[in-house]
Amino acid sequence: MPPPRERRRRRRKPSGVNWWLTALLLVLSLTVLVPLYFTVVTALKTPDQLGGTGFAPPTEWAWGNFAEAWRTIDYPARLLNTGLITVGAVVLTLLTNSMVAYAIARQMHRRLFKALFYYFIAALFIPFPVLMLPAAKQAAILGLDNQAGLILLYTVYGLSFNVFLYTAYVRSIPAELEEAARIDGASTWGVFWRVVFPLLAPINATVGILTCVWAWNDFLLPLVILSDPDAATIQLAQYVFQGQFSADYTLAFASYLMAMAPLLVVYVVAQRWVISGVTRGAIK
Repeated sequence: MPPPRERRRRRRKPSGVNWWLTALLLVLSLTVLVPLYFTVVTALKTPDQLGGTGFAPPTEWAWGNFAEAWRTIDYPARLLNTGLITVGAVVLTLLTNSMVAYAIARQMHRRLFKALFYYFIAALFIPFPVLMLPAAKQAAILGLDNQAGLILLYTVYGLSFNVFLYTAYVRSIPAELEEAARIDGASTWGVFWRVVFPLLAPINATVGILTCVWAWNDFLLPLVILSDPDAATIQLAQYVFQGQFSADYTLAFASYLMAMAPLLVVYVVAQRWVISGVTRGAIK
């Protein structure tokens, strides 16, 4: 017969499925699946089928909505604009934000760098509408009311949250690796690019996918920054479906699905690195 302590441990050992947690996850999943279902069925309906609650499946499949939405928003050109802005924002963010976070993480024992860290964290609590109009006016004055300026703003506005993620991850990397590289004659730049940056691959994937989702889906910042209609993103082009007194919901929802598809592919490919980067940075 096992001792009492071992019997108590066996009784405490969880077994089976946590049905309460499973039920909660199922309910929360409906907040994503229900709007997605509504978007799909609306995109496949004709305007005269939009009556009622809107959740009924279409009686006639209107696949032509996608072709019409493609033509109306000039999808290839808008996709190229959005892709250029998104890729530029992701690349510039990874290159610059990682360096800033590395400098702060390795000098956290100094008051200046610790103050900089809390300064960036404090910026997370400033709502974007407070900065929106000053940023738009300053961008116009500096000639940055274009795609290059938009990429720069995504990089700067994402700095606070990215420093928070990067700093936790960098501090989980053993400093002995950098010391060994310095003994071999590597400079600070060499240590970062040859030793540290390759080890940042999981958190780079996390920051990259978050920046990609933000830059791809954003509507407000391109609206107030971009002055050239030919440089409009997909989200700005979709605004054409919203009139003063009515909206063409079937074409609008078809364009939403078309804009969503490339981003879903990116997330499916990169999601395991996203989870890895977040968890490793959280368990130092």
